[in-house]
Amino acid sequence: MDQQHFLASEYAPASAGDAAFHIIPAPLERSVSYGGGAARGPAALLAASQQLEAWESGLAPGESGFYTAPPVDCSGPVEAVLARIEAATRRALDCKAVPVLLGGEHSVSLGALRALAWRARETNEPFGIIQFDAHADLRPEYEGDPFSHACVMHRAVADLGLPLVQFAVRDMSREEAEVRKRYNVTHYDAYFLARVGLPEQPLPEDFPRRVYISFDVDGLDSSLMPATGTPSPGGISWREAQFILERCTRGREVVGLDVVELAPIPGLHHADFTAAKLTHLLMALTLQSRSAIQGEHA
Repeated sequence: MDQQHFLASEYAPASAGDAAFHIIPAPLERSVSYGGGAARGPAALLAASQQLEAWESGLAPGESGFYTAPPVDCSGPVEAVLARIEAATRRALDCKAVPVLLGGEHSVSLGALRALAWRARETNEPFGIIQFDAHADLRPEYEGDPFSHACVMHRAVADLGLPLVQFAVRDMSREEAEVRKRYNVTHYDAYFLARVGLPEQPLPEDFPRRVYISFDVDGLDSSLMPATGTPSPGGISWREAQFILERCTRGREVVGLDVVELAPIPGLHHADFTAAKLTHLLMALTLQSRSAIQGEHA
């Protein structure tokens, strides 16, 4: 079957050089530790995107151009896969486009983060990560694997030195709590959000203006998002996610994003559609934040 292009039902696919967004499918599934199916996530999300409306949050991101890259080859050693994801992300950056990575398991984010960290060093423009997830993903290694999906944010903070803010976590180990302290990870766990709520300024004062958003769909409550490897109760709702995202992107520049860990369940269309709508929302907020920044400098 031919590859689907994101929201091609509304917009003709743009060329790589003319698109504001490069959608990069990365169907990696090698370290999942509970339910499987993440390799089918990108294709299911792209198929569901055909049912989206062109408008999202008052904006039409597709008018700025969507380019859907060929799926990353996820065969072979994980380092080779991450190198391919990094190369695809660099191509997006070379085109001055925002990389939109579709997983696959959460490990794929490391490839994109490596590309962005390389560009940040080159331009001296640092960035930080905003993570939505049921899990902290801060283990140094899991089941002997430092590149497990359970380790991706440890690689980001320890290996790449990136600042991190976490939202909606509700399942983590004692070891990860210590990693949070060691690397000064700001966090608003699901219980805190439910009992206390979100502060007016959730990001630290010294957090970089440029941000990368990594959204593991299991950050959403499992009643809303059952189609994931480890669905967990007590997560955030759609409106809560939207509200947090709006507040976190206000006055920021989104330099890249990912939506990962969708493991589609045959016949359960709403989960695939939710992941596609989430991706579209993230692109709308990316445009909204960039337009606001440009307006400030006009």
